[in-house]
Amino acid sequence: MSDLDVTVEGGPGRRLVLLHGFTQGPGSWDPLLGALDPAYEIVRVTLPGHGPADGASARVRLPFEAAAGAVAEAVAAAAGAEPATWFGYSLGGRLALRVAIDRPDLVGSLVLLGATAGIEEPAARAARVEIDERLASGLERKGVERFVDGWLAQGLFSRLPRAAAGVEERRAGTADGLAGSLRLLGTGAQEPVWDRLGELGMPVLLMAGEHDSKFSALAFRLAAGIGPSAGLSFVPGAGHAAHLERPQSVATILTRFLDALPG
Repeated sequence: MSDLDVTVEGGPGRRLVLLHGFTQGPGSWDPLLGALDPAYEIVRVTLPGHGPADGASARVRLPFEAAAGAVAEAVAAAAGAEPATWFGYSLGGRLALRVAIDRPDLVGSLVLLGATAGIEEPAARAARVEIDERLASGLERKGVERFVDGWLAQGLFSRLPRAAAGVEERRAGTADGLAGSLRLLGTGAQEPVWDRLGELGMPVLLMAGEHDSKFSALAFRLAAGIGPSAGLSFVPGAGHAAHLERPQSVATILTRFLDALPG
């Protein structure tokens, strides 16, 4: 089993497993955690291909489904195999969804922010693979610093202030690791799981920024596929990176969901 960097901290309360987005790292959760009750036990995973060169995760190269399995195993090894609330953002949301399908024993409840169940149409998947290959090649050519600047310049992040973007942590990643993540963990590289959403029996909270129209529509579609155990919340004033743009609002929505869970 591939080693991944996992930290466990916090109090004796409900366990939250946090999976960050592409180019991010465990520090990206600090604004949200600052707005949450400190009693939660917090498990932060550094995803495959991410983190600095001296970390374990930066060296891990796994295809998407195997990466989800490695994340599940790493969390169980570091924190124990009890069911927890898994919260994933964007790339981390896609991985958390896969963990919930493959390892429901570990996922007592699921929170997805700005996530999707994949791309169903073969032509659209192939086009996305091509786009991610171009991005990965450009990253290897230009280096991490220029790539991160270009990544954050996308319209998806137009509402994310630079001061809240965690630029230094993003720039600490390696070109090889992040390029590998684009190729192996991109939306085109994953098997779509829209037809398996009905298998999810645990409570699910689907979140998107109210101005993130693409992922708001995907949240509605995810909710329809999951069924009555899914709830929807849209983060006021936020775009795609809602946990960085409006951490207090995300914390309020998350706390309401957690407080309503059994046990």
